[in-house]
Amino acid sequence: MNKQQVPKSQQKVTSQKTSLYTPPLTLFNNSHIGSDEAGTGDYFGPITVACTYVKKEQIAALSELGVKDSKNISDEQIRKLSKEIIKSRLPYSLLVLRNEKYNKLQKKGWSQGKMKAMLHHHAIKNLQQKINNQPLKGILIDQFCEPSLYKKYISSEKESLSAKTYFITKAESYSLAVAAGSIIARASFLNEMDKLSKKIGVPLQKGASYLVDQTIANIIKKRGKQVLHTCAKTHFANTNKAKKYL
Repeated sequence: MNKQQVPKSQQKVTSQKTSLYTPPLTLFNNSHIGSDEAGTGDYFGPITVACTYVKKEQIAALSELGVKDSKNISDEQIRKLSKEIIKSRLPYSLLVLRNEKYNKLQKKGWSQGKMKAMLHHHAIKNLQQKINNQPLKGILIDQFCEPSLYKKYISSEKESLSAKTYFITKAESYSLAVAAGSIIARASFLNEMDKLSKKIGVPLQKGASYLVDQTIANIIKKRGKQVLHTCAKTHFANTNKAKKYL
């Protein structure tokens, strides 16, 4: 595919700072794995990471289905699209880091960056095993830290980066594999939030705004502070900010 045929949204990658980990433009239109996460900036709920394997010949069908950057899709549509992607039997791997384990790792000294790196790494490894020896031009991860730091995170757990692994910010706007992973991760996060809201008995707010602070205070009044460890990322500043609503 020559440069004239590459969508403008994909050509923008050339304007970003390039490195050994910058994906070639040809990757987006070839068979590749794409990985993304959801829930990292939300006080309530888990972190979910999903990656998908998209063959070259499946790209047009995914685009036709409406797969695109999940930030531009409503939650209702996210749920529908996720079901359609899974129904199409697109190979994928999904990992959910629930709040109890998240808080334990955080207390052990793990940064959220390390948690995300390990989730992406294991999701990708799982998917590589699923697809076995099918054509694979590369692996693309939505960049949340410098590649050198990502490598440091996984090497601290005796893991190493797979060959032809690339990183780029806003990867879901370039790669349909990342976009599909983003949709699956987001739908999973929404489902987990529904389950937690039902379990706690309080509708949990997304994000980390003052509405979240008010919700925390409501939960503490009804259930006690300890229950936050089962539904929230308790090291976030919201835990302290909620005190003014008690």
